[in-house]
Amino acid sequence: MTLIIAEAGVNHNGDEALAYKLIDVAKESGADIVKFQTFKAKNLVTRHAQQAKYQAINIGKAESQFEMLARLELPLDAHFRLMDYCKSLNIEFLSTAFDSESLDFLVNQLNLTRLKIPSGEITNAPFLLQHARTNCNVILSTGMATLAEVEQALGVLAFGYTAPQDAIPSISAFQEAYCSEAGQLALKKQVTLLHCTSEYPAPLEDINLSAMNTLADAFGVKAGYSDHSEGIIVPIAAVARGAVVIEKHFTLDKDMEGPDHKASLNPDELKAMVKGIRSIEMALGNGIKEPRPSELKNRDIIRKSLVAARDISAGECLSPECLSIKRPGNGTSPFKYWEILSTQSSRSYKTDDELYE
Repeated sequence: MTLIIAEAGVNHNGDEALAYKLIDVAKESGADIVKFQTFKAKNLVTRHAQQAKYQAINIGKAESQFEMLARLELPLDAHFRLMDYCKSLNIEFLSTAFDSESLDFLVNQLNLTRLKIPSGEITNAPFLLQHARTNCNVILSTGMATLAEVEQALGVLAFGYTAPQDAIPSISAFQEAYCSEAGQLALKKQVTLLHCTSEYPAPLEDINLSAMNTLADAFGVKAGYSDHSEGIIVPIAAVARGAVVIEKHFTLDKDMEGPDHKASLNPDELKAMVKGIRSIEMALGNGIKEPRPSELKNRDIIRKSLVAARDISAGECLSPECLSIKRPGNGTSPFKYWEILSTQSSRSYKTDDELYE
């Protein structure tokens, strides 16, 4: 089954009470994982870094990224309580780290065994290496990246998974690890790539969903899709194309103040997306082309058999003028048409009688 990540992100607006409500919504939707974001604004951006255009529009005021993110920090102690709450509801807690201190917290204090690396960190080689050296499974988003940049990132992860802790990192060492049998085995076992278009909302003409399959084919690893488009059509289509993971932002209310609410699903939409994905999974089936139980009852009704085109006498030579092909299909198969043609009829038939020769 497709792993569905309900991305709460920072849509709690720094309010722990809202975070609990987001967990409830994720659980009620049927998602497998609810994911937050863990960061210290001071470790993530300079105090003068500008907002992305969509952030300024969605918040409704111009301010630095630092000011915006400082309001959206989730206190570290809240993570423990939220994780316990997730356990009580039997939904997996996950969070994306945006700095080394936060990653260390997620791995060594929360003991997460699955990690998510956001698109913006795909060129942050030291941070990629830190993730791999935890030996946790990694989901890596690839928004804004070229195929070459994805390969470079995978080289860092392969090195981190397979090289000794005291091995000296270098570009050549990353390449060597990526090309090694051990490195490829580690990537196939522990890494999932997510195709992503890093715009909020992402226009349909920029989704390029086929690139998800390009990632899987090029690197031989599991591939999924992190969606920023409006609505639920594209993530459902991604599942039909073989996505093993779907990640989608959701919110309690799209009109709330914050950078991501407007590009997120509301609770009813999230539930509809999960339902749609599960329906598609059921429809995809096992890939074996064979009659399905529900259609067997229709087979004889819809298929055809060889029948007498006119009255036929016993011993008469069966010519094309004698034979017709009509429903139902519980008689002699039309595949035997040429086999019985020009043979003598073993019995007499009335018009429309099924032939048994």
